[in-house]
Amino acid sequence: MITIQVSDEIRERCPDFVGAAVFATLRNSEYNAALWQEIDRFIADYRQRYTVDCLKQMPSIEATRAAYRRCGKDPSRYRPSGEALVRRTLKGNNLYRVNTVVDLINLASIAYGYSIGGFDADKIGGSELVLGIGREVEPYEGIGRGPLNIEGLPVYRDALGGIGTPTSDHERTKLTLETSHLLAIVNGYDGDRSNVVACATYIQELLRRYACSDGGQLMEF
Repeated sequence: MITIQVSDEIRERCPDFVGAAVFATLRNSEYNAALWQEIDRFIADYRQRYTVDCLKQMPSIEATRAAYRRCGKDPSRYRPSGEALVRRTLKGNNLYRVNTVVDLINLASIAYGYSIGGFDADKIGGSELVLGIGREVEPYEGIGRGPLNIEGLPVYRDALGGIGTPTSDHERTKLTLETSHLLAIVNGYDGDRSNVVACATYIQELLRRYACSDGGQLMEF
């Protein structure tokens, strides 16, 4: 089990932050037809209920944007992934198909509006993650993005460096078809612990159906 700590610099700037983590042993796959049927049904209903204009009324998204500003980053230039997924969905664009575990995490992110980090736990250096703020010229390679300027972004660091921000996770710990141990982190800058835990529980439910027999373990922090 990996421990997760929240640094004083995050607590000072984002005092309402709450998080939840799911640890699971899984069977990943390239594509799961049943999962995508669920995603398609969910998105069809979602588009009936919301428009892009609704983004401003979504507390989970607005709170993450506010956290960016307090940490020193422009959320319009470095869009949080939860917002990016919701925005893409409501604009009528299809979601990318990556692999089953990434796809179900993306579904949970859209459903709750939170930016969710998904990591290959076996590739995390050491036994502790600390949530801090990115520094000037701190090296970081975003998944599919190349070098990413994380100065002013909330960032989880292991013993080797940064592995996850709400904008993009790091290539080093990304989820692949070979991943057998998952760490998924729900980032609740809105302070709504019950909603954050509900999102993590939803991830567990999706894992049970599509990638993991028991849904893994849930930890709040």
